Amino acid sequence: QVQLRESGGGLVQAGNSAKLSCVISGRAWNAYTLAWFRQAPGKDRDFVAAIKWDGGSTVYADSVKGRFTISLDNSRKTVYLEMGDLKPEDTAKYFCAAGVEVARPQLRYAYDTWGQGTQVTVL
Repeated sequence: QVQLRESGGGLVQAGNSAKLSCVISGRAWNAYTLAWFRQAPGKDRDFVAAIKWDGGSTVYADSVKGRFTISLDNSRKTVYLEMGDLKPEDTAKYFCAAGVEVARPQLRYAYDTWGQGTQVTVL
């Protein structure tokens, strides 16, 4: 089992960039698919991006494709989400997630471990 801790949220002006980090702790973490989801008030938790533990495969939601980049630093056991050209509709709480043998990374229920989330507000 792994544990996840996000950081890097805050207030950002529209059009600017921000970078979120998710530190992974625990054993056998490199068997996981890691992902970012986001949830705005009163809405569902939506898929943003995912990456396999080896960093060789990534997938993005259409709404962020070309603006956001997910990456993995194995030495730091950290997954990042670099967010560019931020828009007010990107405002949400962003969650890091981890799952084993994830066949469909866009599905929330493919992940069994979640962080506490970090708020991103785009003004």
